[in-house]
Amino acid sequence: MIHPTAVIYPGAQIDEGVEIGPHAVIGQNVKVGKGTKIGASAVIDGWTTIGENNRISQLASVGAPPQDIKYKGEPTTLEIGNNNVIREFVTMHLGSPSGSGKTQVGSNNMFMSYSHIAHDCIVGNNVIMANSATLAGHVTVENNVIFGGLCAVHQFTRIGEFAMIGGGTMIGQDILPYTIATSEERRAAKLRGLNLIGLKRNGFSEDLIRDIKTMYKTIVLSGLKLPDAVVRIRNLVKQSPQRDHVLEFIEGTKRGICTK
Repeated sequence: MIHPTAVIYPGAQIDEGVEIGPHAVIGQNVKVGKGTKIGASAVIDGWTTIGENNRISQLASVGAPPQDIKYKGEPTTLEIGNNNVIREFVTMHLGSPSGSGKTQVGSNNMFMSYSHIAHDCIVGNNVIMANSATLAGHVTVENNVIFGGLCAVHQFTRIGEFAMIGGGTMIGQDILPYTIATSEERRAAKLRGLNLIGLKRNGFSEDLIRDIKTMYKTIVLSGLKLPDAVVRIRNLVKQSPQRDHVLEFIEGTKRGICTK
């Protein structure tokens, strides 16, 4: 299952059932879980751990050093879960010594061609990044997020769960969970409403969607300052994991919340 022209350095740990294509390169500190398939001329390097049943296409670059001028070869890591699709020319980088030292990618994600995961990013599960969607360093993407093509996310920004990002969107502030964000003519992102179709498809009840609508109106449309909106939501919306998550998301922002 390993092509004779593949280069596998001593020390690499390759589990059973792994397929490695022609001219692929596997570095000495790489661990590859069972059932994973690595395409022709892909390069897996650095202190990279890859889970089970991933599909890494030809010419992908996984585990390269961070694009950080302070990096001097420290043993920072990249951890990838299970059942991911990583298409051709995708790039995923190790963490940086000035950050957490770790880049983390969950499971059941699809990374289309030319998408990029920079150093110290945290990407959850069931995320789709269309062609050339790009995450700068230290970005957090929660579960079930969809990015259109040619998006760009500023460093230290967070994208909340079940958010949908339109193609070509420039994101410089945190995007609330359950929302849709787009931008025009490469300008800053604006919220366009709730990802109602996505919520319904994922089994959110009518009552829960109504509460999410109330939170959205309070945060985005009421004209209240964010601290006052948080207080109103605590008094107005019944407790649920989704309500608590939205409030914690707001309170934990570093870049500010996109509310326009």
